[in-house]
Amino acid sequence: MILDEGGEFPASVLDALRQPLENGVIQVHRSGVSATYPARFQLVVATNPCPCGQYGVPGGSCECAPQAIRRYTRRLSGPLLDRIDIDLRLQRVSTARHESSSRTVSSERAREIVAAARAQAARRWAQTPWRRNADVPGTWLRGRAAPSPEVLRPLDTALRRGALTLRGYDRLLRVAWTVADIAGHEQLRSDDVGRALYLRRGAGA
Repeated sequence: MILDEGGEFPASVLDALRQPLENGVIQVHRSGVSATYPARFQLVVATNPCPCGQYGVPGGSCECAPQAIRRYTRRLSGPLLDRIDIDLRLQRVSTARHESSSRTVSSERAREIVAAARAQAARRWAQTPWRRNADVPGTWLRGRAAPSPEVLRPLDTALRRGALTLRGYDRLLRVAWTVADIAGHEQLRSDDVGRALYLRRGAGA
């Protein structure tokens, strides 16, 4: 599911995504009747920094009032952002020229990398009910599958200072394991955790 111009959607619409993102189901309740539907999906949200799109852009000239910027950005609520694994700020494209072909990855190569990472994750969780990092509960990731305290220290620090919730902590651990699988690491390393923090803007700041 792709939401372009996410800041243009009403906050109530965006927050309706929280339950399916968390549980993978949608529950509909009516008088005396309830129904549950499967709703596991991948969410990609893109949004500008303000209504005019110029706030904070090098060389840009934002004409939005401060309250308009706050209202715009607050539509993506904290609880919704807490359920988004990767949060990156991208710079505006400044040139159409390809810098280097060596920096690109073909779709075929990307598919091979993803397949290898998923196979490694499946081998790791072979003795459990799960096969994907995304499915492993946080209690397991922080318990029987937990790496050394030194590897977890950046996450613990972010949790203590309030930059992460426990939900965010668990989601970052899943991302870190995925980073490790892509890199071919059998065990979770500090640099895998660091990369996961980088991919979640604000948590590692």
